[in-house]
Amino acid sequence: MATKLWQKAFTTAERIEEFTVGNDAQLDMQLAEFDVLGSLAHIEMLTSIDLLEKGELPILQAELKKIYQEIKDGDFEIEEGIEDIHSQVELLLTRRLGDVGKKIHSGRSRNDQVLVDLKLFIRHKIEETVEQTEKLYHQLIALSEKYKDVLIPGYTHLQIAMPSSLGLWFAAYAESLVDDLQMLQAAYKVANKNPLGSAAGYGSSFPLNRTMTTQLLGFDTLNYNVVYAQMSRGKTEKLVSMALASIASTLSRMAMDVCLYMNQNFGFLTFPDEYTTGSSIMPHKKNPDVFEIMRGKCNLVASVPNQVTMMTTNLPSGYHREMQLIKECFFPAFETINDCLDMAGFMFDKIIVKDGILEDDKYKYLYSVELVNQFVLEGLPFRDAYKKVGDMVQNGSFDNVSKEVNHTHEGSVGNLCNEEITAQLEKVLEGFGFEAVHQAVAKLLA
Repeated sequence: MATKLWQKAFTTAERIEEFTVGNDAQLDMQLAEFDVLGSLAHIEMLTSIDLLEKGELPILQAELKKIYQEIKDGDFEIEEGIEDIHSQVELLLTRRLGDVGKKIHSGRSRNDQVLVDLKLFIRHKIEETVEQTEKLYHQLIALSEKYKDVLIPGYTHLQIAMPSSLGLWFAAYAESLVDDLQMLQAAYKVANKNPLGSAAGYGSSFPLNRTMTTQLLGFDTLNYNVVYAQMSRGKTEKLVSMALASIASTLSRMAMDVCLYMNQNFGFLTFPDEYTTGSSIMPHKKNPDVFEIMRGKCNLVASVPNQVTMMTTNLPSGYHREMQLIKECFFPAFETINDCLDMAGFMFDKIIVKDGILEDDKYKYLYSVELVNQFVLEGLPFRDAYKKVGDMVQNGSFDNVSKEVNHTHEGSVGNLCNEEITAQLEKVLEGFGFEAVHQAVAKLLA
């Protein structure tokens, strides 16, 4: 059994170790490159306060960069019996460099080390999700423009209500993604704060330069209070998972719409046969399995904030071991939401839209409000116009009504305001500040 970073004179029982370590080694592989980045910043800071000799710094930097490349190339693993990513990196440095490798842990604890790894990981994964969301956004806006003149029924209470359009429908989900990204940006700002130097949650007697590591790692600022830095674990994951759940909610609702609109009783759109699945006994079936699975996966993502909440509810301040279990539901959420975003785009690239949807007689009452408004424009008070059209519907005289839809105000069928929505998106994207992070990381690895 391998020696632990915290090992004392006694050996922990194997069954205890298996239960407490769990899946940490496998999950920690996702943190590997970020653990190295954190160490690169930490040793540069240690040198500045004379806890490392200047000649030792380039030796450690070169070996850490070599390990970083091994991770990128897929040539790195957490060995059997090694507890976590931090132990593995320190073990490799000690094997390859001797005593100098043992010096990198000065002034930090596994508590702040895993916290900085998590925050760097979260930053990276959020950027991936932003890229996927932006890609789908632009696709929805393009579809909105392409199909802006294709009218479909709008519904309230799932009852036929007023004329809408596929252009309006696509743009609605595009704008929803903008708000989702706004929420994700808020979570990103919370995550993009440096906990390194908080050690086990109570600081260090070493004269650490936490501002220096903040700048080296490209964080916006510090988690200043060392107790709160530790308290941010769990809270950060909860806020980020809430933002991911917001995107998931948009996709889940959109997927439900698609399932309805593919249904023969709606019949607004479909997809090529090879993009659907069939039935084992009904030859005519074209099932929207992709969107049903998407709906289910997104609902699983929507459950993650509650799982994180239940894991952290009523915990006192300080570190507690069950916090490691958050990884098991939190890490996969990024992959799931990104997969759903990508698959939505893949499907919409081959969407088939039906023509003449509103020609069906069952949709004739969609134009009742248009007629009410016409009477109002002619001078009839609204309530009288409403009653007049209502009587026409009741007595069967609501026929030969104009099907012209003349909506011109902002955000309506005739004035989608897609350019304005895109301007909002661009403003949100600018607020993330990814470029500053890229520059900091590139400098660390140079």
